Amino acid sequence: MPPLLLPSSAAAFKTRSAPNIVLSTKVDPWLTQTLKRINRIKRPLNSVPQHFRCLTETLSSPSAIWTLCSLMLPKAPESELRKDDNPLVEALFNYQTLTIEAYIVHVDMVSQNEVAFKLTPESIESLVEYHKGIHSVDTAAATWNWSEKEVQLKKLQEDFVQAANRFVYRTNAMALEGLEEDGAGELLCGRSEEVRSAIMGLFLPLLPPPPRVVDVVRPTPLVPGSTGAENWWQPTMSHSQQTSMDPWRIVPSSPNTTSSADSTSSMWASMGMNEMQLPSPSSSFSEPYTTECDSPPQFYSAPMTTAAYSSSMCMAPIPQLPLPSMLLQQQCSTSMGFGGFDWGRYQDLSMSFAM
Repeated sequence: MPPLLLPSSAAAFKTRSAPNIVLSTKVDPWLTQTLKRINRIKRPLNSVPQHFRCLTETLSSPSAIWTLCSLMLPKAPESELRKDDNPLVEALFNYQTLTIEAYIVHVDMVSQNEVAFKLTPESIESLVEYHKGIHSVDTAAATWNWSEKEVQLKKLQEDFVQAANRFVYRTNAMALEGLEEDGAGELLCGRSEEVRSAIMGLFLPLLPPPPRVVDVVRPTPLVPGSTGAENWWQPTMSHSQQTSMDPWRIVPSSPNTTSSADSTSSMWASMGMNEMQLPSPSSSFSEPYTTECDSPPQFYSAPMTTAAYSSSMCMAPIPQLPLPSMLLQQQCSTSMGFGGFDWGRYQDLSMSFAM
Protein backbone atom coordinates (compact mmCIF):
# COMPACT_ATOMS: atom_id res chain seq x y z
CA MET A 1 0.00 0.00 0.00
CA PRO A 2 1.51 3.36 -0.97
CA PRO A 3 2.20 5.84 1.83
CA LEU A 4 -0.58 8.27 2.69
CA LEU A 5 1.00 11.63 1.93
CA LEU A 6 -0.58 15.00 2.67
CA PRO A 7 0.61 18.51 1.81
CA SER A 8 2.33 20.64 4.41
CA SER A 9 -0.79 22.75 4.79
CA ALA A 10 -2.48 19.75 6.45
CA ALA A 11 0.01 19.72 9.33
CA ALA A 12 -0.91 21.02 12.76
CA PHE A 13 -0.87 24.81 13.32
CA LYS A 14 -0.29 25.48 9.63
CA THR A 15 -2.14 28.30 7.89
CA ARG A 16 -4.46 27.69 5.00
CA SER A 17 -3.09 27.61 1.46
CA ALA A 18 -4.20 26.43 -1.97
CA PRO A 19 -5.23 22.77 -1.96
CA ASN A 20 -3.07 20.09 -3.52
CA ILE A 21 -5.04 18.57 -6.42
CA VAL A 22 -4.03 15.53 -8.47
CA LEU A 23 -6.28 14.51 -11.38
CA SER A 24 -6.14 11.47 -13.56
CA THR A 25 -5.51 11.59 -17.31
CA LYS A 26 -9.23 11.06 -17.79
CA VAL A 27 -11.71 13.06 -15.75
CA ASP A 28 -14.77 11.26 -14.39
CA PRO A 29 -18.10 12.49 -15.81
CA TRP A 30 -19.57 13.16 -12.36
CA LEU A 31 -16.79 15.69 -11.60
CA THR A 32 -17.43 17.51 -14.90
CA GLN A 33 -21.14 17.77 -14.14
CA THR A 34 -20.46 19.02 -10.61
CA LEU A 35 -18.14 21.79 -11.83
CA LYS A 36 -20.62 22.90 -14.49
CA ARG A 37 -23.40 23.04 -11.90
CA ILE A 38 -21.58 25.31 -9.45
CA ASN A 39 -20.03 27.75 -11.97
CA ARG A 40 -22.07 30.88 -12.57
CA ILE A 41 -19.99 31.71 -15.58
CA LYS A 42 -19.94 29.01 -18.17
CA ARG A 43 -16.38 27.83 -18.62
CA PRO A 44 -15.10 25.23 -21.06
CA LEU A 45 -14.30 21.90 -19.38
CA ASN A 46 -12.97 19.85 -22.27
CA SER A 47 -9.56 18.85 -20.91
CA VAL A 48 -7.81 17.82 -17.73
CA PRO A 49 -5.97 21.17 -17.30
CA GLN A 50 -9.29 23.03 -17.56
CA HIS A 51 -10.78 20.83 -14.84
CA PHE A 52 -7.68 21.33 -12.72
CA ARG A 53 -7.78 25.12 -13.03
CA CYS A 54 -11.49 25.36 -12.31
CA LEU A 55 -11.34 23.06 -9.29
CA THR A 56 -8.28 24.80 -7.83
CA GLU A 57 -9.83 28.26 -8.08
CA THR A 58 -13.10 27.06 -6.56
CA LEU A 59 -11.55 25.30 -3.57
CA SER A 60 -9.05 28.11 -2.91
CA SER A 61 -11.77 30.69 -2.40
CA PRO A 62 -12.01 32.07 1.17
CA SER A 63 -15.70 31.14 1.16
CA ALA A 64 -14.94 27.50 0.31
CA ILE A 65 -15.84 26.24 3.80
CA TRP A 66 -17.48 22.87 4.20
CA THR A 67 -19.87 21.85 6.95
CA LEU A 68 -18.75 18.48 8.21
CA CYS A 69 -21.23 17.89 11.04
CA SER A 70 -23.05 19.47 13.99
CA LEU A 71 -22.51 18.53 17.65
CA MET A 72 -25.05 18.88 20.44
CA LEU A 73 -23.00 19.75 23.53
CA PRO A 74 -23.93 20.98 27.02
CA LYS A 75 -23.54 24.67 27.79
CA ALA A 76 -22.15 24.20 31.28
CA PRO A 77 -20.74 21.48 33.51
CA GLU A 78 -23.17 18.85 34.67
CA SER A 79 -23.38 20.27 38.18
CA GLU A 80 -24.61 23.61 36.81
CA LEU A 81 -27.22 22.35 34.35
CA ARG A 82 -30.82 23.31 34.86
CA LYS A 83 -33.14 20.59 36.13
CA ASP A 84 -36.69 20.54 34.80
CA ASP A 85 -39.46 18.00 34.47
CA ASN A 86 -39.93 18.96 30.84
CA PRO A 87 -37.08 17.48 28.73
CA LEU A 88 -37.67 20.09 26.05
CA VAL A 89 -36.97 22.89 28.52
CA GLU A 90 -33.79 21.15 29.63
CA ALA A 91 -32.63 20.79 26.03
CA LEU A 92 -33.25 24.45 25.25
CA PHE A 93 -31.48 25.82 28.32
CA ASN A 94 -28.73 23.27 28.80
CA TYR A 95 -27.48 22.36 25.31
CA GLN A 96 -25.96 24.16 22.38
CA THR A 97 -25.24 23.27 18.77
CA LEU A 98 -21.64 23.45 17.62
CA THR A 99 -21.07 23.37 13.86
CA ILE A 100 -17.83 21.77 12.74
CA GLU A 101 -16.42 23.38 9.60
CA ALA A 102 -13.39 22.54 7.50
CA TYR A 103 -11.69 23.30 4.19
CA ILE A 104 -10.20 21.00 1.59
CA VAL A 105 -6.41 20.60 1.64
CA HIS A 106 -5.92 17.62 -0.64
CA VAL A 107 -7.66 15.97 -3.62
CA ASP A 108 -6.18 12.79 -5.08
CA MET A 109 -7.97 11.03 -7.93
CA VAL A 110 -5.02 8.92 -9.05
CA SER A 111 -3.68 6.69 -6.25
CA GLN A 112 -6.00 7.04 -3.26
CA ASN A 113 -9.10 8.55 -4.87
CA GLU A 114 -9.73 10.59 -1.75
CA VAL A 115 -10.26 14.09 -0.46
CA ALA A 116 -8.89 15.46 2.85
CA PHE A 117 -10.51 18.10 5.09
CA LYS A 118 -8.83 20.15 7.82
CA LEU A 119 -10.73 21.93 10.57
CA THR A 120 -10.99 25.70 10.46
CA PRO A 121 -9.33 27.74 13.24
CA GLU A 122 -12.77 28.81 14.49
CA SER A 123 -13.93 25.23 14.86
CA ILE A 124 -10.70 24.25 16.61
CA GLU A 125 -11.05 27.15 19.05
CA SER A 126 -14.66 26.22 19.87
CA LEU A 127 -13.70 22.62 20.56
CA VAL A 128 -10.79 23.65 22.77
CA GLU A 129 -12.97 26.00 24.81
CA TYR A 130 -15.60 23.33 25.34
CA HIS A 131 -12.97 20.80 26.34
CA LYS A 132 -11.33 23.13 28.86
CA GLY A 133 -14.42 24.71 30.37
CA ILE A 134 -16.91 21.84 30.43
CA HIS A 135 -15.45 18.46 29.52
CA SER A 136 -12.43 18.80 31.81
CA VAL A 137 -14.60 19.87 34.74
CA ASP A 138 -16.96 16.93 34.30
CA THR A 139 -14.25 14.34 33.87
CA ALA A 140 -12.33 15.71 36.88
CA ALA A 141 -15.46 15.53 39.04
CA ALA A 142 -16.03 11.93 37.99
CA THR A 143 -12.64 10.76 39.28
CA TRP A 144 -11.18 10.58 42.75
CA ASN A 145 -8.40 12.90 43.88
CA TRP A 146 -4.74 11.95 43.84
CA SER A 147 -1.51 13.90 44.16
CA GLU A 148 -0.90 14.44 40.42
CA LYS A 149 -4.48 14.96 39.34
CA GLU A 150 -4.03 18.61 38.31
CA VAL A 151 -0.93 17.75 36.32
CA GLN A 152 -2.71 14.99 34.48
CA LEU A 153 -5.71 17.24 33.80
CA LYS A 154 -3.48 19.93 32.30
CA LYS A 155 -1.72 17.36 30.16
CA LEU A 156 -5.10 16.08 28.98
CA GLN A 157 -6.04 19.57 27.80
CA GLU A 158 -2.74 20.05 26.00
CA ASP A 159 -3.10 16.71 24.23
CA PHE A 160 -6.57 17.70 23.06
CA VAL A 161 -5.25 20.94 21.56
CA GLN A 162 -2.66 18.96 19.63
CA ALA A 163 -5.22 16.39 18.49
CA ALA A 164 -7.71 19.02 17.33
CA ASN A 165 -5.06 20.81 15.26
CA ARG A 166 -3.83 17.56 13.73
CA PHE A 167 -7.32 16.30 12.92
CA VAL A 168 -7.79 15.60 9.21
CA TYR A 169 -10.84 13.86 7.86
CA ARG A 170 -10.19 11.72 4.79
CA THR A 171 -12.96 10.23 2.70
CA ASN A 172 -13.73 9.12 -0.82
CA ALA A 173 -13.38 11.68 -3.63
CA MET A 174 -17.08 11.23 -4.39
CA ALA A 175 -17.65 13.62 -1.46
CA LEU A 176 -17.03 16.45 -3.95
CA GLU A 177 -20.54 15.83 -5.23
CA GLY A 178 -21.68 17.96 -2.29
CA LEU A 179 -19.81 20.93 -3.68
CA GLU A 180 -21.86 24.13 -3.93
CA GLU A 181 -21.33 27.63 -5.26
CA ASP A 182 -18.25 29.55 -4.12
CA GLY A 183 -16.59 26.28 -3.14
CA ALA A 184 -18.67 25.60 -0.02
CA GLY A 185 -20.21 22.24 0.49
CA GLU A 186 -21.67 19.65 2.82
CA LEU A 187 -20.94 16.00 3.33
CA LEU A 188 -23.48 13.57 1.91
CA CYS A 189 -24.27 9.86 2.19
CA GLY A 190 -23.95 9.66 5.98
CA ARG A 191 -20.36 10.88 6.11
CA SER A 192 -21.31 13.43 8.78
CA GLU A 193 -21.83 10.59 11.26
CA GLU A 194 -18.27 9.43 10.63
CA VAL A 195 -16.92 12.91 11.37
CA ARG A 196 -19.06 13.22 14.50
CA SER A 197 -17.79 9.91 15.86
CA ALA A 198 -14.18 10.82 15.05
CA ILE A 199 -14.36 14.20 16.79
CA MET A 200 -16.12 12.86 19.88
CA GLY A 201 -13.37 10.27 20.09
CA LEU A 202 -10.94 13.09 20.78
CA PHE A 203 -12.60 13.80 24.15
CA LEU A 204 -10.73 11.34 26.32
CA PRO A 205 -11.57 10.74 29.99
CA LEU A 206 -9.20 11.52 32.82
CA LEU A 207 -7.82 8.17 33.90
CA PRO A 208 -6.56 7.84 37.49
CA PRO A 209 -3.31 5.98 38.07
CA PRO A 210 -3.58 2.22 38.49
CA PRO A 211 -3.60 0.93 42.07
CA ARG A 212 -0.21 0.19 43.48
CA VAL A 213 0.76 -3.45 43.77
CA VAL A 214 1.41 -4.24 47.41
CA ASP A 215 4.00 -6.93 47.97
CA VAL A 216 2.73 -9.62 50.29
CA VAL A 217 5.29 -10.13 53.07
CA ARG A 218 5.20 -13.74 54.15
CA PRO A 219 6.14 -14.42 57.80
CA THR A 220 9.25 -16.45 58.56
CA PRO A 221 8.40 -20.14 59.05
CA LEU A 222 8.61 -21.38 62.63
CA VAL A 223 10.46 -24.53 61.55
CA PRO A 224 13.43 -24.08 59.17
CA GLY A 225 12.30 -26.93 56.96
CA SER A 226 8.70 -25.75 56.81
CA THR A 227 7.41 -24.39 53.52
CA GLY A 228 3.86 -23.51 54.47
CA ALA A 229 1.72 -22.35 57.36
CA GLU A 230 -0.67 -25.27 57.39
CA ASN A 231 0.62 -26.61 60.77
CA TRP A 232 1.48 -23.35 62.52
CA TRP A 233 -1.69 -23.10 64.57
CA GLN A 234 -2.08 -26.79 65.40
CA PRO A 235 -0.96 -27.37 69.00
CA THR A 236 1.57 -30.18 69.40
CA MET A 237 1.78 -32.51 72.38
CA SER A 238 4.96 -34.20 73.51
CA HIS A 239 5.18 -37.93 74.04
CA SER A 240 5.61 -37.52 77.77
CA GLN A 241 2.42 -35.46 78.00
CA GLN A 242 0.52 -38.10 76.04
CA THR A 243 1.70 -40.97 78.24
CA SER A 244 1.29 -39.10 81.53
CA MET A 245 -2.35 -38.22 80.90
CA ASP A 246 -4.79 -40.19 83.09
CA PRO A 247 -6.70 -42.42 80.70
CA TRP A 248 -9.73 -42.52 82.98
CA ARG A 249 -10.14 -38.72 82.55
CA ILE A 250 -11.15 -39.19 78.94
CA VAL A 251 -14.88 -38.75 78.51
CA PRO A 252 -16.29 -42.07 77.19
CA SER A 253 -18.29 -42.16 74.00
CA SER A 254 -21.94 -42.60 74.89
CA PRO A 255 -25.30 -41.32 73.64
CA ASN A 256 -25.75 -39.52 76.96
CA THR A 257 -22.24 -38.13 77.36
CA THR A 258 -22.91 -35.38 79.87
CA SER A 259 -24.95 -37.36 82.37
CA SER A 260 -22.69 -40.42 82.11
CA ALA A 261 -19.53 -38.42 82.68
CA ASP A 262 -21.02 -36.73 85.74
CA SER A 263 -22.14 -40.02 87.33
CA THR A 264 -18.79 -41.68 86.63
CA SER A 265 -16.88 -38.79 88.19
CA SER A 266 -19.09 -38.99 91.27
CA MET A 267 -18.45 -42.71 91.58
CA TRP A 268 -14.66 -42.35 91.50
CA ALA A 269 -14.75 -39.39 93.86
CA SER A 270 -16.69 -41.39 96.49
CA MET A 271 -14.20 -44.22 96.66
CA GLY A 272 -11.41 -44.17 99.19
CA MET A 273 -7.73 -44.64 98.53
CA ASN A 274 -7.47 -48.00 100.34
CA GLU A 275 -10.76 -49.57 99.42
CA MET A 276 -11.13 -53.02 97.97
CA GLN A 277 -9.13 -53.66 94.78
CA LEU A 278 -10.76 -55.82 92.18
CA PRO A 279 -9.05 -57.87 89.52
CA SER A 280 -9.26 -56.42 86.06
CA PRO A 281 -11.18 -58.35 83.43
CA SER A 282 -9.26 -59.43 80.44
CA SER A 283 -9.63 -57.21 77.44
CA SER A 284 -8.95 -58.04 73.84
CA PHE A 285 -7.34 -54.73 73.12
CA SER A 286 -5.17 -54.22 76.26
CA GLU A 287 -1.43 -54.95 76.17
CA PRO A 288 0.03 -57.61 78.52
CA TYR A 289 1.46 -56.36 81.75
CA THR A 290 5.23 -56.30 82.14
CA THR A 291 7.48 -55.68 85.11
CA GLU A 292 9.66 -53.32 83.16
CA CYS A 293 9.38 -49.72 84.27
CA ASP A 294 10.23 -48.01 80.99
CA SER A 295 6.75 -46.62 80.50
CA PRO A 296 3.64 -46.22 82.66
CA PRO A 297 0.94 -48.90 82.45
CA GLN A 298 -1.48 -48.64 79.56
CA PHE A 299 -4.64 -49.77 81.41
CA TYR A 300 -7.07 -48.48 84.00
CA SER A 301 -6.25 -49.07 87.64
CA ALA A 302 -7.72 -48.17 90.98
CA PRO A 303 -6.40 -45.13 92.83
CA MET A 304 -3.45 -45.94 95.08
CA THR A 305 -1.41 -44.12 97.67
CA THR A 306 1.97 -42.77 96.80
CA ALA A 307 3.83 -45.22 98.97
CA ALA A 308 1.93 -48.23 97.73
CA TYR A 309 2.35 -47.16 94.14
CA SER A 310 6.12 -46.62 94.44
CA SER A 311 6.71 -49.97 96.21
CA SER A 312 4.52 -52.19 94.12
CA MET A 313 4.74 -50.63 90.66
CA CYS A 314 7.71 -52.73 89.52
CA MET A 315 7.07 -55.85 91.66
CA ALA A 316 3.58 -57.22 91.19
CA PRO A 317 0.59 -56.79 88.92
CA ILE A 318 -1.78 -54.12 90.00
CA PRO A 319 -5.43 -55.10 90.22
CA GLN A 320 -7.56 -53.22 87.84
CA LEU A 321 -11.04 -51.84 88.10
CA PRO A 322 -13.52 -52.11 85.26
CA LEU A 323 -13.40 -49.46 82.61
CA PRO A 324 -15.75 -46.53 83.12
CA SER A 325 -17.17 -47.06 79.67
CA MET A 326 -17.90 -50.69 80.61
CA LEU A 327 -19.75 -49.61 83.71
CA LEU A 328 -21.89 -47.24 81.68
CA GLN A 329 -23.05 -50.09 79.46
CA GLN A 330 -24.88 -51.66 82.41
CA GLN A 331 -28.16 -50.44 83.76
CA CYS A 332 -27.31 -47.91 86.44
CA SER A 333 -29.55 -47.98 89.50
CA THR A 334 -30.16 -45.45 92.20
CA SER A 335 -27.52 -47.14 94.35
CA MET A 336 -24.68 -45.81 92.16
CA GLY A 337 -24.54 -42.12 92.90
CA PHE A 338 -22.95 -39.79 95.33
CA GLY A 339 -23.24 -42.27 98.17
CA GLY A 340 -20.99 -44.97 96.74
CA PHE A 341 -20.96 -47.97 94.43
CA ASP A 342 -23.21 -51.00 94.83
CA TRP A 343 -20.60 -53.74 95.24
CA GLY A 344 -23.35 -56.29 95.36
CA ARG A 345 -23.49 -56.23 91.58
CA TYR A 346 -19.76 -56.99 91.23
CA GLN A 347 -20.40 -60.63 90.34
CA ASP A 348 -22.73 -59.55 87.52
CA LEU A 349 -20.09 -57.26 86.17
CA SER A 350 -17.39 -59.91 86.42
CA MET A 351 -19.54 -62.44 84.59
CA SER A 352 -20.30 -59.96 81.80
CA PHE A 353 -16.59 -59.25 81.34
CA ALA A 354 -15.71 -62.94 81.41
CA MET A 355 -18.26 -63.64 78.71
